[in-house]
Amino acid sequence: MTYKTSIGLDENIVAALCYVGFWFTGILFLMIERQNKFVRFHAMQSVLVFIPLSLIVFLIGWIPYFGWVLADIAGFLCIFLLLVFIVMAYRGTKFKVPVVGKHAYDSVYNNE
Repeated sequence: MTYKTSIGLDENIVAALCYVGFWFTGILFLMIERQNKFVRFHAMQSVLVFIPLSLIVFLIGWIPYFGWVLADIAGFLCIFLLLVFIVMAYRGTKFKVPVVGKHAYDSVYNNE
């Protein structure tokens, strides 16, 4: 059973949209969605996963001589990870990334 969100879409669609724009849409849906905890969990996890990954890819790109090649490879891995997260959220699963997912879950579900 899917529930509606404050913007009128099903929660699994909005949860998948939290990952589409990496951390930017995560922050956007954290500000928009106040009621649905499933969406807030995926938005928080998107922020906590993709901000550090964005910084890491940016810093890798500054390595002399071959950093841009490593940054491209890391960027493609991030896009693959993003696609996996979108599919999992759309299917309605509440998967937790090992370290960050627990913090996202605790901040959304235990903070009432």
